[in-house]
Amino acid sequence: SYRYGKTLVTAVRDVSLTLATGEVLAFLGPNGAGKTTTIKMIAGLIRPDSGRVQIAGIDPHRNPQALRFVGAVLEGNRNLYWRLTPEENLDYFGVLKGLTRHEVRRRSRDLLERFELTSKRRTSVQKLSRGMQQKLAIAVALMHQPKLLLLDEPTLGLDVEATQYVKGLVKAIAAEGCAILLTTHQLDIAEELSDRVAIIQKGEIIISTSTRDLIKQFSGTAHI
Repeated sequence: SYRYGKTLVTAVRDVSLTLATGEVLAFLGPNGAGKTTTIKMIAGLIRPDSGRVQIAGIDPHRNPQALRFVGAVLEGNRNLYWRLTPEENLDYFGVLKGLTRHEVRRRSRDLLERFELTSKRRTSVQKLSRGMQQKLAIAVALMHQPKLLLLDEPTLGLDVEATQYVKGLVKAIAAEGCAILLTTHQLDIAEELSDRVAIIQKGEIIISTSTRDLIKQFSGTAHI
């Protein structure tokens, strides 16, 4: 649970989520429902008022070492330095995560190639398209090979081509064994990408089920 400000607005109340290796959990809900607050708690950015977070059995709020298992892309690509190039971003965050110089060079080269960013590796991030920025943000989050990837509205604001590319990335990353928690307000995104769905409304989870069962309930609905 987490409350904001002197008025004690409860943003998240008794939210319980569990992810297994290689599983994709879609966290659905309207703006202001508590999705981003929950992701920030998992990522160690804000401390819950009650309850706890465990990543590979470790609480990131008690032991920051747990964060070595986590990669996060928050809405707005705030894990990027916009005045740096893709290559510089990957190098910087690789070193920050404790990789050796050799590991940084190898991982950076491999990710630039995999995400089709090699030709833009020395272009300032602020000059890249929105789709390329999102690809780079995910690449940076994967630099240290996390076990859990947090994606906050990963397709928001992307054109059709970039959206398809990012969806393909999510599927491939999960297939390699990484657990993924992604927030979205679009049921069609959840339907295509996730194994399970949790719907949050006014800070509380109102539905938590397999994606297949949810689609049967909300057949024909495009948005939550």
